[in-house]
Amino acid sequence: MAQVIVTAEHEVRGTTDQVRAALADYVEVRPKILTAQFSEYEVRAGGHGAGSSVHWKFAATSKRVRDQLVQVSEDGETLVESDTNSSMVTRWQVTDAGEGRARVSVITTWDGAGGIGGFFERTFAPKGLRRVYAEMLDNLGHHTA
Repeated sequence: MAQVIVTAEHEVRGTTDQVRAALADYVEVRPKILTAQFSEYEVRAGGHGAGSSVHWKFAATSKRVRDQLVQVSEDGETLVESDTNSSMVTRWQVTDAGEGRARVSVITTWDGAGGIGGFFERTFAPKGLRRVYAEMLDNLGHHTA
């Protein structure tokens, strides 16, 4: 079983504080930036940053749907989303990009499957998830500043 790592980065308009606040807003902003791969979105506790508990289903493919219950924490200025139903952890970091813009970096890791299924997961899952993140980060730019 090998760890799968997916990274994406995008610049969005808004200060680092505005973008961090938008990312950490699971009540208003997060539902608006999600892509079609997400369904059954529900804030179960909190809703703003650390201490939040959020549920969703993520359809990686039409046959592979993850039922995720995410606990949110913060590690310094990094927003950390840990799925209690799997080994998946997503880290969102926002840094200053100058001139009223911020750079958002997202890193997701999980323990991949073994064997031939794991090979395909390590080969294709990162590409698909990067596309999802690119769309989410583009959407985020419309909900900051």
